[in-house]
Amino acid sequence: MGNKTDIMRKIRSALISLSDKSNLKPLLKELRRNNIKIISSGGTFKAIKKLKFKCLDVSDFTGFKEILNGRVKTLHPKIHAGILNKRTNKSHFSDIKKNNFENIDLVIVNFYPFEKTIEQTKNHSKIIENIDVGGPTMVRAAAKNYNDVTVITSTDQYSELINELKKNKGSTSLKFREKMSRLAFSETAYYDAVISNYFNKFNNINFPKRKILYTNLIENLRYGENPHQLGAFYSQSKKNKLEQIHGKTLSYNNYNDILAAITISKSLPKNIGTVIVKHGNPCGVSALKNNLDSYKSALETDPISAFGGIVSCNYKVTQKLALMLNKIFLEVVVANGFDKKALKILKSKKNLRLIDSSKISFSEVWKFNSLDNFTLMQSEDKKIFSKKDFRIVSKRQPSKSQLDNLMFAFNVCRYTKSNAIVLASNKSTIGIGSGQPSRLDSCEIAINKMNKFSKIKNEIVAASDAFFPFVDGIEKLVQSGASAIVQPAGSIRDKEIIKFANETNTVLVFSKTRHFRH
Repeated sequence: MGNKTDIMRKIRSALISLSDKSNLKPLLKELRRNNIKIISSGGTFKAIKKLKFKCLDVSDFTGFKEILNGRVKTLHPKIHAGILNKRTNKSHFSDIKKNNFENIDLVIVNFYPFEKTIEQTKNHSKIIENIDVGGPTMVRAAAKNYNDVTVITSTDQYSELINELKKNKGSTSLKFREKMSRLAFSETAYYDAVISNYFNKFNNINFPKRKILYTNLIENLRYGENPHQLGAFYSQSKKNKLEQIHGKTLSYNNYNDILAAITISKSLPKNIGTVIVKHGNPCGVSALKNNLDSYKSALETDPISAFGGIVSCNYKVTQKLALMLNKIFLEVVVANGFDKKALKILKSKKNLRLIDSSKISFSEVWKFNSLDNFTLMQSEDKKIFSKKDFRIVSKRQPSKSQLDNLMFAFNVCRYTKSNAIVLASNKSTIGIGSGQPSRLDSCEIAINKMNKFSKIKNEIVAASDAFFPFVDGIEKLVQSGASAIVQPAGSIRDKEIIKFANETNTVLVFSKTRHFRH
């Protein structure tokens, strides 16, 4: 047979059925130049005729008028036999000839906009009507028979098809048809996955028997977490809502930290949250109302770890803040927009990556961890908690400011790798201990950070992502100056811990929820 590229197939007829009718004219010109017969229906037929190109209506081609308000028009043996028959198969040739059918060599189809529809409406009946049946059926048939038939499923592929036809004088190579077939099956699989997920969501089924993910490639990355690993960035949206407006190409680690930073900053009150992240962990968080003070406080938690980190602001970056940001080396600055003067300042560092996250909002978030053919799946820990989630178990009652700071610290704690301890004061972190096998070690790290960098020595509160198994952890925190502590309940030594709190006149609050983050 020779090289795959040598197996050419002449295009004599094309069936076109499009929801997205953009960029049609150059394609139609090339089809006309190669004397390719065009068959179409409905809105696509009208669009082709409007552009003044010859076209045969599907109903005239099949001899069967569309029925069921257009639900059945291309679902006809003449269509599918024309697509599916093997050109070199004698039996197939005989069937085609006997039924007076003809070959369809090129199928150009894009589907009803189901994904767009579910974004725009909650009307279930309207959504159901936007499930394409005929389109995917034709595409699957053409993709299966790629040895003889060419299939096009996106307007992005038109130029490639035009070049292929020009290069091969109206024919396509097997290599090209194989590629288009692969893309076509991806398209039908993606389309079905969107529909499947819609029905699961509609019926409140989080863990169906078969879980089908659908994502779009945003960017191939130079490598993964390390140079010897492969990496890519995908999004459920077809466009990247993380708008990069300046700087070097983002790496896997950049994206990893950006997602962590945005998750935390979006959990803070609007327009007042600053987060600094390094290696997926917060190293400084503040929710002060003044944005400049907010950044200063976040930075002061651990200015050494902040070097080469990522700053995420859930507010617009101003000129004054930009000047402060430029004083240290940062990999990325993420914000809900930048004013013009701020951009000018920040762009003076050519490698600094600037990301506008104003279009990002979190609704349903799921986390995955996979190895080989195993996958762990869970919902994101984004429970909105309030004072009602807290139970005061000490004799000493917290002040309003203590309670507010405990809630702030506990919120940061759930985004910090376990075991996690967060020390806070004045709606800002002053010490963070993360990712230690021992909770006591996390306490010591948080205390050491506070003693090294923080100037605050009064009204210190502490939060733990899970219960203290022994009194020693709380004892260390109290000795360091913590006057109020929040922890989830559940230890067999809860009574001992309450007793210690009362003996030291410490506010102790139990949370109803645990916040492990491994």
